[in-house]
Amino acid sequence: MKIVIPGGSGQVGTVLARAFHSRGDDVVVLSRTRRNAPWRTVAWDGETPGEWISEFEDADAIINLAGRSVNCRYTPVNRRIIIDSRVKSTKVVGDAIAQAWKPPRVWLQASTATIYAHRFDMPNDEASGIIGGSEPNAPDTWRFSIDVATSWERTFNGAATPLTRKVLMRTAIVMNPDPGSPFDTLLRLVRFGLGGRGGDEKQFMSWIHDQDMALSVLWRIQHEELDGPVNLASPNPVINSEFMQALREAWGMPFGLPATEWMLEVGAFLLRSETELILKSRRVIPTRLLNSGFCFQFPDWAEAVRDLCVRWRQNACGR
Repeated sequence: MKIVIPGGSGQVGTVLARAFHSRGDDVVVLSRTRRNAPWRTVAWDGETPGEWISEFEDADAIINLAGRSVNCRYTPVNRRIIIDSRVKSTKVVGDAIAQAWKPPRVWLQASTATIYAHRFDMPNDEASGIIGGSEPNAPDTWRFSIDVATSWERTFNGAATPLTRKVLMRTAIVMNPDPGSPFDTLLRLVRFGLGGRGGDEKQFMSWIHDQDMALSVLWRIQHEELDGPVNLASPNPVINSEFMQALREAWGMPFGLPATEWMLEVGAFLLRSETELILKSRRVIPTRLLNSGFCFQFPDWAEAVRDLCVRWRQNACGR
């Protein structure tokens, strides 16, 4: 197949590009910066049409991941950049698909599981999930994340591409052992004895193993009955304390100092990030994927984290 990945030079894009390239597919990454990679990289600015549009002709799938990283402080300037980078890139991708003589068969658009409400009582799936933003006493940063997600999806849904199937990927935290990944960051805490519970420890963590991420994207390309919102998350989210305990056990760390909410706030400020990743309860399940017959290789965190720790060590030996 020919797979075009706008904004594919980040963590998730690299996971997908690597997986499709290993299958022998023709992978094209649209990026603002040139990077050495086994696949082709084509320049674009994420806002305006250019020569990159020709790559859309007769492509099998477009996987749009473009958008400024949310791993930053939510200052007014950064908030505008985060939203604009998602809205503008999604709009220009939709315009390019609409103008193609032989448009792609499917457009998979990045979204986020953060769009769902902070809750403990019931899981959020595509049919019964509650869109967040109205929770009582929700921090302003959480409401901003919902604004980002809904603006992203609204732009995608408004794109007129009648000949191209459209799929929204509401993705949980993708766990892979690459440097700088969320898993790498959490493991660093564990290695330094800081991997205890975070906050009140009752919040749910939704995640997906990188191999399941890649396989589920391929599954959605191949299964034409899947369109609209599809959750990309393990079917078994776990509470924060169990999540961190499994990570410590897989690494062989006997203890981990807990962090209260105020400690996390101080740490996030020093790291120029936000605490939403840890404190918001993400209890998301992939009902549509499961009902379509998709089988997860790593449905449980205990098994997934053991694999990730082994691969992290292998990568470290090769660096």
